Amino acid sequence: MATTRGSPHGASLEKDYGHNGTFTPNYADTNRGLNTTPRLGTYNQDHSAINGNGHINGNAAANGNGYTKENDHTKENGFTNPSEYTNRKTSPSSSSRYHLGKDEPSDTTLDKIKTSGSITISPELFEKMYLSPQTPVKGDLRKTFGNPTPLALIGFLLSLSPLACILMGWRGSGGSGASDVGVYIYMGGMLMTLSGILEFFIGNTFPFVVFCSFGGFWLAFGTTLTPLYNAYGAFSPDPSNPAAGLKSDTFNASFAYFMVFMGLMSAVYLVCALRTNVIFVIIFLTLLLLFGFLGGTYFQLANGNTALAMKLEVAAGACGFVSVLAGWWIFLAQMLAALDFPFEIPIGDMSHIIPSASGKLKKSEEYTV
Repeated sequence: MATTRGSPHGASLEKDYGHNGTFTPNYADTNRGLNTTPRLGTYNQDHSAINGNGHINGNAAANGNGYTKENDHTKENGFTNPSEYTNRKTSPSSSSRYHLGKDEPSDTTLDKIKTSGSITISPELFEKMYLSPQTPVKGDLRKTFGNPTPLALIGFLLSLSPLACILMGWRGSGGSGASDVGVYIYMGGMLMTLSGILEFFIGNTFPFVVFCSFGGFWLAFGTTLTPLYNAYGAFSPDPSNPAAGLKSDTFNASFAYFMVFMGLMSAVYLVCALRTNVIFVIIFLTLLLLFGFLGGTYFQLANGNTALAMKLEVAAGACGFVSVLAGWWIFLAQMLAALDFPFEIPIGDMSHIIPSASGKLKKSEEYTV
């Protein structure tokens, strides 16, 4: 038996409303943005009508007092006792009240109701927060968990900032940064690696690769300078004096290649950063120069040209200092965005300069259609 939901009486009406046996008045609660006005004067196949008060009559006309008179189709209209409906007066307040799941299926109603459970952010804001152009991913992990990007940035900055000052020899510092081994391992290495893994789970491939690779660099750099790992001690001519290995030509020439290929990795990231923002481009450009100068420093130490090696080391420190200045800027921008400040600082969005491959494909499909 076909029934129709939506009766102001809360009862089921069958076949009397419409050609297809259904009648769907536009009831709703104005608080939920739905139309609460019944369609007045609407007649169906069997001459049913809705009066001016929003009441429904089957095969009968309603009077002007809000009374609803039905005929003898008691069981047809879903009533078991004529006294329950004959000359029954329905209040306007109850007739306009919308019952979720009663007047209409719950899933249909929920589709009509706009909720505030999700928000849309601009591509510029997304790129500022995640340092990567926005890409579609499955799931809602980005809404469930916090943004891990600032964690990686602070680990990077607290490692490179003192190292840059040490490489420039400010206030008598030196020793290739061996004094901050713990910072490199636990701040740079652990925080960047942890953040990179979290970026992986929320679907941000570029930050995931960048953070994990630089986290690995800080772990490798810190452990190389740790005597326990005997990285330079193996090159010492005196086993009782492992520190002598730091001056070994073989050690310096070998360690230089690590810096060279870190520079190559930074060059790849620099190309990729052209689709992110100006600050990211500055960071990778200066990191490319930093690793290039450090590679030259170790090569010149291996050649015995200490004076040139010291100049290259200062140049590397200067490039690192510019890199961290840009890093502190983008870190501030991310924290302001995370706390929903009423203002923001620019980072020079570049995602629109080089069109995405998916965007080109979408346009080509539109032209084809």
